[in-house]
Amino acid sequence: MEGLTAQPFWDAASDQDLFPWAASLEAQADTIQKEFEDKLLGTSRFASDSVWQNQVMGGGWSAIRLQRLGVWNTENCAEFPETYKLLKELRIPLAVRGVCFARQAPNTGVQPHSDGRNFILTSHLGLQIPKDCWIEVGGERKGWETGKLTTLDTSFTHATGNPSDEDRHVLIIDFWHPELTKAEIAALEFIYDLRNKFESGKVPFRKPRSLEQEGMGLQGIWQSITGGGK
Repeated sequence: MEGLTAQPFWDAASDQDLFPWAASLEAQADTIQKEFEDKLLGTSRFASDSVWQNQVMGGGWSAIRLQRLGVWNTENCAEFPETYKLLKELRIPLAVRGVCFARQAPNTGVQPHSDGRNFILTSHLGLQIPKDCWIEVGGERKGWETGKLTTLDTSFTHATGNPSDEDRHVLIIDFWHPELTKAEIAALEFIYDLRNKFESGKVPFRKPRSLEQEGMGLQGIWQSITGGGK
């Protein structure tokens, strides 16, 4: 979308005007950290979403989804009630891609890629960050910090690396670009909701009939509408 500020990284926690929820999230990061350590640390429950995702993200990246495509995973959210409650209370303008705990396996990384969606920003809350792990966005490289947000624009080419012998874990939160208007967000939510319903089979599809099948000109259009009546 044209007219939106574009930069690889954002200092979300320091900008109360654009990100009124970010500083509060960092201040209560220990709540998420505790639930993560109690439920997930050392488990093998992380999984990839698809073969296509593996092609882009690599086999070392996996996740546990709390929200995906605008829909909360009630089973997973029930396991992380404090995290879910906090995310809801902060009223983060969550975008369609969702919220997840993400794992990067030792000695793996995500290859350079871009999603081309400048209207969505992403925050990573550091949960378990081994030494020398990095994320590079638009040619600028940074590391994560435990309990702190790293906020990026994934329309820039970005990649990650975990050269350590330990897992790296973050909580990923996708949200609408703060410069979008309410009308623009509503339009994007409508488009993505319709697309997601179509891809999941919840919206019926009828193959269009050509005018050759229905007849020619106005009479053909009328017959296609009325089912053949004159």
